[in-house]
Amino acid sequence: MAGLRFHSRFLVLCAILLILTRCHGQLCLPEKHIALFVFGDSLYDVGNNNYINTNSDYRSNVWPYGETTFKYPTGRFSDGRIIPDFIAEYAKLPLISPYLNPAYRQYADGANFASAGAGALVGTNRGFVVDLQAQLSYFKNLIGMLRRKLGDTDARALLGRAVYLFSIGINDYLAPFATNSSGLLSYSREEYVDMVIGNLTIVIKEIHKNGGRKFGFQSLPPVGSLPSRRAVNHGAATEEAIARVILHNKVLPKVQGREDRMLWNCPYRGINSCGGRRSVKEYELCDDPKEYVFFDSAHPSQTAHEQLAKLTWSGTPIHTGTYNLKAMFQL
Repeated sequence: MAGLRFHSRFLVLCAILLILTRCHGQLCLPEKHIALFVFGDSLYDVGNNNYINTNSDYRSNVWPYGETTFKYPTGRFSDGRIIPDFIAEYAKLPLISPYLNPAYRQYADGANFASAGAGALVGTNRGFVVDLQAQLSYFKNLIGMLRRKLGDTDARALLGRAVYLFSIGINDYLAPFATNSSGLLSYSREEYVDMVIGNLTIVIKEIHKNGGRKFGFQSLPPVGSLPSRRAVNHGAATEEAIARVILHNKVLPKVQGREDRMLWNCPYRGINSCGGRRSVKEYELCDDPKEYVFFDSAHPSQTAHEQLAKLTWSGTPIHTGTYNLKAMFQL
């Protein structure tokens, strides 16, 4: 009898192990599992630019970046974690790795496509970054992988439950003035903003077509508040960039809501996300980065990222619009 009981327990244990192994192998997920897909620029880049052919202006895989949390440079433009890292933590997800990391295959949790220096326009920092259209192409490749692993029905369900987070546009307004691009500067302020918003809208519609319903957008920061801009005199070019950013933030909320009622916009309070310049050979490191908003001349410290992440996660409608991210992950 004792042998029979042992045999029965052994069979039950084997059955449990088989079920767990089968689910893991086929990416079986909890019924309400919600993934996080991230698009954007250096504010959200967790290391994609480590894997592309670019120069040091668009990479942060050098010390002292990453010194606070990771203790080594990861490719994040900060001393530690950034907004998508904190959002993943709050949503009980693992850190969402860069899509271009060849070792990362847990796409059912999401993926990060952001590239430092990227813009909504293909021409912004062309040849050095992964622009928003290219990020969309990578996302479509990922959809194919999910369909092969989960099947069409489950993949569609996962994409429909997922949250899509964006931080894009600031480089579109700064790069033309930094490079004296006469072609882009020939457009009127309204025409240029329409081009940027139009390119972003195309990507939103494509994601929506593939099942996406919950979108988060980071409004652009006031350019004049950046340490890199405050260190030099404001000329006509800076003033025009500021004016275009202000117009962008006025137009963007009007675009949202056309595809789906579950669209969210978080007003941004003065932190920049542009592709910085890493060519400075000498620097003075603050004794305690957590005491500062900026870690370098254009990018926030981990402390500032965490404060902004908390605001976007559980802020009131005056800060986040109709839905904060916590509400989105509960839908």
